[in-house]
Amino acid sequence: MSKATRHYSEIVVKKAFQSSRDVIIRTDAWADATRFYESVLGLPVSHRSEELMGFETGAFCLYVEKGDEHGPVFEFLVPDVEAAKRRLVDAGCTIVEENASVPRCYIRDPYGVVFNIGRAPAAE
Repeated sequence: MSKATRHYSEIVVKKAFQSSRDVIIRTDAWADATRFYESVLGLPVSHRSEELMGFETGAFCLYVEKGDEHGPVFEFLVPDVEAAKRRLVDAGCTIVEENASVPRCYIRDPYGVVFNIGRAPAAE
């Protein structure tokens, strides 16, 4: 890969996709998992609801959600979720789950990694 191509890729990634600090795991053993992260690891709870619990780890926030497992989910924030979904699907990704009311879109890349695409906050 030439230096120009590498530079272009870095610019595109930085402008189009930016990671958040959030990592989500989903499990049907939610009570056991949340008890483990709170009691065994001693992580402070940063969010608590009936379906989702967040734990502050220092480098990232770990969210444990009730539901069927699909591996750890990283989050990327983009200015235009629909455009990002089209670009990713065109590149070989598959949509795992969408929920317009949240909004969120879980996508599996061609290498098996699942990540969430969310809307980046508007620039101030």
